[in-house]
Amino acid sequence: MRPEDGAGGPPVDRDAIAADLERCRVDLLALLAGATRAELRAASNGTRWTNEQLLFHMVFGFLVVRRLLPLVRLMSVAPGWVDRSFAAVLEAGRAPFHWVNYAGSCGGALVFDHTRMGRLCTHTVDRLVTSLMQEPEEGLGRGMRFPTSWDPYFRQRMTVAAVYAYPVLHYDHHRRQLTLGR
Repeated sequence: MRPEDGAGGPPVDRDAIAADLERCRVDLLALLAGATRAELRAASNGTRWTNEQLLFHMVFGFLVVRRLLPLVRLMSVAPGWVDRSFAAVLEAGRAPFHWVNYAGSCGGALVFDHTRMGRLCTHTVDRLVTSLMQEPEEGLGRGMRFPTSWDPYFRQRMTVAAVYAYPVLHYDHHRRQLTLGR
């Protein structure tokens, strides 16, 4: 563990993070239940996605966290130069990342459309909450550097706890861009 990843910070409020994850899940299910086909196909506000594609992108934020957590744990024990170099490589790849991020959500919404993405979100949030509650306290403070140009909620260094909390920030940000029910 690197010195900056040591314990000593305030305890992480796991229950608050879990409640936020659950709030997003419940909200997504309500949005899906109340949306008409026309609303799902309508443009979102401030993105190139339709509402359905944006909803999938919001769910994808939870999926990404499940894959990020092992990486953060691994990088937290790597030498500092590895962490810095890895973040620099990711930062340099921001243009292809943004294209893949956009196209992936367009394609993902075709596979996990409004009839399937609720189950995917429920399963993923359940797994995240279970993992969060089982995470060793000292593990929550471990972290790695992140490519800050990839997402407005990525910080230069994020802990495991911050990664668990990230998809809620991502969800809430995009929730404001939906045009459902307007």
